[in-house]
Amino acid sequence: MAKKLYVGGLSYDVTDAKLGEVFSQAGSVVSATVIMDKYSGRSKGFGFVEMSNDEEAAKAINMFNNQEIEGRKVVVNEARPQEERPRGFSNDRRGGGYGDRNRGGGGRSGGGRGRY
Repeated sequence: MAKKLYVGGLSYDVTDAKLGEVFSQAGSVVSATVIMDKYSGRSKGFGFVEMSNDEEAAKAINMFNNQEIEGRKVVVNEARPQEERPRGFSNDRRGGGYGDRNRGGGGRSGGGRGRY
């Protein structure tokens, strides 16, 4: 069964193809993905590599954890499941700032008592 690995500390220049190429030295790579920022299109400096089995994943961890890839020391370990995060906006009003009537945030005028 395939095993997914987390790879952190990547150079911003590393691509999916380069990541897969490097990890293929440890065995058969099912997929390699560098996580990109959806707004800037720039790498976030980490990614995931899926190895075809547990033995190859263990070999990849031993080969690449705390080693340099493209001039940066990387961290490689078994990926953990993604945690659930709330989607959308919150009704939490503790943030203060623009137009927060409850805390005298200044409203649209930038001063005063939060009136509109």
